[in-house]
Amino acid sequence: MKRVAAIDCGTNSIRLLVADLPRRGPLREIIRQMQVVRLGQGVDRTGILDPAALERTLAAVGDYAEVCAEHEVSEIRFIATSATRDAGNRHAFISGVRKAIGVEPEVVSGQEEAALSFAGAASVLAEGQERPLLVVDIGGGSTELVQGETVPQAAVSFDLGSVRVTERHLRGDPPGGKQVKAARKEVRAALADVSTELALADVRTIVGVAGSVTTVTAHALGLEQYERAAIDGAELSVEQVQASCAALLGATRDERARMGFMHPGRVDVIGAGALIWGEVVRAVAEIAPGLQTVRTSEHDLLDGIALSLR
Repeated sequence: MKRVAAIDCGTNSIRLLVADLPRRGPLREIIRQMQVVRLGQGVDRTGILDPAALERTLAAVGDYAEVCAEHEVSEIRFIATSATRDAGNRHAFISGVRKAIGVEPEVVSGQEEAALSFAGAASVLAEGQERPLLVVDIGGGSTELVQGETVPQAAVSFDLGSVRVTERHLRGDPPGGKQVKAARKEVRAALADVSTELALADVRTIVGVAGSVTTVTAHALGLEQYERAAIDGAELSVEQVQASCAALLGATRDERARMGFMHPGRVDVIGAGALIWGEVVRAVAEIAPGLQTVRTSEHDLLDGIALSLR
């Protein structure tokens, strides 16, 4: 058994998982951390990483380097996703990470990101779970959908996430009807393209991962504070998902901030994340007569990165 670290640097947050990795079976989590650094701030508009956002992110990388040293990690894999893929000055990020933690960050494609998310989510689902699965990972800059039984069979990625959609459309507090309509139109167009590449009519279980989905789930469960154990594996109806997505999208930022389960770094972007999640669930439910359940998993891309080190 070896001790590994997985780091996922996305558009909104940077996350760390330290785990013991046996030769077979699930990993054994030691510590899991997240910092909201908003690396993708303004990237959709400017095409480059903002210097202040880069500084915040590299400071977090330095913190994670200390955690890895403290826990005597033998191997680290560092993945960077949508914001870094799109940034013209990503070389500054790559060299900064290399200096801070001593490993080369991998700027992965949306397809590989989707496959790693599937591996993480599927690693803890019961064998009797109805399949095929559709694993949905809503990030800050992009959304990945990957379909399969026990391994990925088809995957797509489109460049719409909670931060990107907020910056493009949902600037009101709460967003007005025209803003919501424009955002919904863009998301639906992306999903129409997705339906030509995935066999969505065959889906039996949707599994949502990452912060937008877990926050919607916390709302649907009526949690007073964020409870990872209650959220992980939660099963919701399509109607429950849609109701919570609508409620979060229509709430003001002050109202969201007063929700005990809400991470401060998601207050301004959860409306967009909820809109995307609601549209994905709606699109699948409309064409998949065998859809049995919508599940939430706290095991995602980060777990997939760790498992890839086996």
